[in-house]
Amino acid sequence: MAERPSYVYVTYIESTPERVWDALTDADMTGEYWGHSNVSDWQAGSSWEHRRVDGSDIADVAGTVLESVPPRRLAMTFDAPGAAPPRGPSRVTFDIEPYHEIVRLTVTHENLADESALDAISAGWPAVFANLKSLLETGHVLPRAPWEMHAELRAAQLARNDGTAR
Repeated sequence: MAERPSYVYVTYIESTPERVWDALTDADMTGEYWGHSNVSDWQAGSSWEHRRVDGSDIADVAGTVLESVPPRRLAMTFDAPGAAPPRGPSRVTFDIEPYHEIVRLTVTHENLADESALDAISAGWPAVFANLKSLLETGHVLPRAPWEMHAELRAAQLARNDGTAR
């Protein structure tokens, strides 16, 4: 059986581990920089949901908190609500490390379904963390959500290549 793809992204933020932890687990803060509220009590074994903030309250992603060590490490399953992937759920781990007077934030997303899922999260995580970094360092999210720009670029690529872009 072929190994399933994984993804690792590292960023550095002028902040504290406590503020980064709060930014990852506070529903209001995640709603501000991610466009979805991450909702849970953040205890190992608890469920969590990634709910839209457009008023619909739809959860686009859901899972189970696997590990919760504030303010250093958070791990959870990460899939569509109700999904039972045949080879198990994907897993997201956030490692928050003090790095001199800044924080090193590493996200590891493992057990992805396929290369298409890898492509999607390879665009998604950098966009989310760019907005998170901006919010924590300046008090404001970016003037435009980076994932919207990625979607527009992808649509333009497909149009240029008559739908054959990979």
